[in-house]
Amino acid sequence: MPTLLEIHNLSIEYKTRLGTARAVDNVSITLDENKTLGLAGESGCGKSTLGRSIIRLVPYPGRILEGEILLNLDEDVPYENGVVEKGQINLLQLDGDQMRALRGKKLAYIFQDPMTSLNPMERIGKHFVEIIKAHEPDTPKEDAQVRTKDLLEALDILPERVLDYPHQFSGGMRQRVMIGLGLTLTPQLLIADEPTTSLDVIVEAQILNLISDLKDKFNLTMMLITHNLGVLAETADSIAIMYTGRIMEVAPTEALFESPQHPYTQALLQSVPDVRKPDRKLSWIPGSPPSLTEPIPGCMFRPRCPHAMEICATEPPPLMKSTSGGIVACYLYEGS
Repeated sequence: MPTLLEIHNLSIEYKTRLGTARAVDNVSITLDENKTLGLAGESGCGKSTLGRSIIRLVPYPGRILEGEILLNLDEDVPYENGVVEKGQINLLQLDGDQMRALRGKKLAYIFQDPMTSLNPMERIGKHFVEIIKAHEPDTPKEDAQVRTKDLLEALDILPERVLDYPHQFSGGMRQRVMIGLGLTLTPQLLIADEPTTSLDVIVEAQILNLISDLKDKFNLTMMLITHNLGVLAETADSIAIMYTGRIMEVAPTEALFESPQHPYTQALLQSVPDVRKPDRKLSWIPGSPPSLTEPIPGCMFRPRCPHAMEICATEPPPLMKSTSGGIVACYLYEGS
């Protein structure tokens, strides 16, 4: 399977009043075409910052320090002053005009809160038409409106609702609209940031089923960001576990649930109820993550880890091959 996205040694920091916080610390991951990579971890571990870095929208005062974000572009993408040529490109080397040409058309992002992402003064249909006209200015407005209604039908939204405003939709329906906006131009990569946050379990299941159906229909490559491991169990092909800005473990979904390697991954799974094991005692992770402005030496999970060793206090463990078919950053395992 061809690789669509490669991230190498990416580091991102935020300047705050309390000091400099390293939100993403030397992260490297890959994503193959037509696959879904889940990105999981506790709140504040850097998941959303990593996702936003791909579309170059890291919020101020964040800044990308170093690294590469490589995308295999499947076709030339014209913009006002030229063309972004197909092939492998480093997104961090593109200027603002080039990135604007790729956003929406090749890279799409579903933000956490649809109510704050939709324009409350514009009808739903206009949101779609504006995206189409921005990237395909020669498309007649009537054709754009037809495409909008066809897409809404694929999302199980009545076509006549293009005339409604965002506040006239429920939370679940607004999330469907956000997914639709991301799919309008059939991008190569769709990044979904907490797409089921604040939804009840019934609507959450509907959204997950919708995402699964759309993935097959549009041959999507996705990055799904969430702290809900149950969501990833249903949708992801592989899962990357983050903690304090670092990758702790990456493994195929089934292998990660059946044989988690990193103590942090094990602790996360032990804190989630399992209907298949009703007698299993739930546990929790003691303590709290360390401050990103005052990182501790060695492994950042060491103060909370039941298997911490002397070597864990010296330097961060490198990513090593694991028996689950993935990689893990832990001195409990040998290899490289």
